[in-house]
Amino acid sequence: MTEGNFVDYAKIFVKSGKGGAGSTHLRREKFVPKGGPDGGDGGRGGHVILRGNRNYWTLYHLKFNKHFKAEAGQPGGAARRHGRNGKDIIIEVPLGTVVRDAETGELQGEITEHGQELILAEGGKGGLGNWHFRSATRQTPRYAQPGLPGEEGWKILELKVLADVGLVGFPNAGKSTLLSKLTAAKPKIADYPFTTLKPNLGIVPYRDYKSFVMADIPGIIEGAAEGKGIGHRFLRHIERNSVLLFTIPADSDDIVKEYRILLNELEKYNPELLDKKRILAITKSDLLDDELKEEIRRELEEAGLDIPYVFVSSFTGEGLQELKDLLWQRLNEDALEGR
Repeated sequence: MTEGNFVDYAKIFVKSGKGGAGSTHLRREKFVPKGGPDGGDGGRGGHVILRGNRNYWTLYHLKFNKHFKAEAGQPGGAARRHGRNGKDIIIEVPLGTVVRDAETGELQGEITEHGQELILAEGGKGGLGNWHFRSATRQTPRYAQPGLPGEEGWKILELKVLADVGLVGFPNAGKSTLLSKLTAAKPKIADYPFTTLKPNLGIVPYRDYKSFVMADIPGIIEGAAEGKGIGHRFLRHIERNSVLLFTIPADSDDIVKEYRILLNELEKYNPELLDKKRILAITKSDLLDDELKEEIRRELEEAGLDIPYVFVSSFTGEGLQELKDLLWQRLNEDALEGR
């Protein structure tokens, strides 16, 4: 998937079909001169439905196609024939898609499973035919119900990437390089800020043919929760991750300070993110000797950071297996503990 093909936001207009009108037909046959009403009901208008599809990874297909209008229901017929229902419109989206009303901002639902459906706009109900309105004193009613109008409005679709592990860090923290070493993903890598402009997903192979999914989230800067930089556009993707992997380079001026800034941005965006399991990867550790590593360990202990950490190097491969073991343990610790 190219850089420009990842779309995680779409605004679409949906309009469901109008219900078909009920029929006012009166039965007239050669030997039944007063057969009475036999008008059928109108068909339901078509729905506009959102459906989860695990083969989709982006909302790119909605970038240019923004209007969806379902078919109207057909009117009822003679002999109490029911009008045909309007054809539904199905909009397929990737798992992790959230739907909001564009006008009110109200959350209308989220798609998390393959085949899951959510009605965005319900088709209008078909009108009742005159057959329903007959009575002992009104034997030939010449009226029927019209179909009800459909619903319409603008909807906002947001994609929250579904991944087991989310990489969190400042720009140039080595996240993309780490992802490329742990998985078969080929993210764009360069030595300047905001190389990653979209989340990159990769599957991490583990022992005994097991695996888990890792996502490289674009770099966060201080103030991201208030809209600074580009990382704020992707903070919502972190909400789906089971484990947050903080990446801070070994040549950082203050590892503890950077970690606390990142944690603070997550808390300001959504305090519930602090309840997620966390691991710290100190990247570019090939720049450190044993003495410097010991000094960093001492700083982390003195700061009282309650987070497991590991020294890793994407260049030499140092600590990568240890990191995978730690991630797998954190992802599965509830099951391992028998809960």
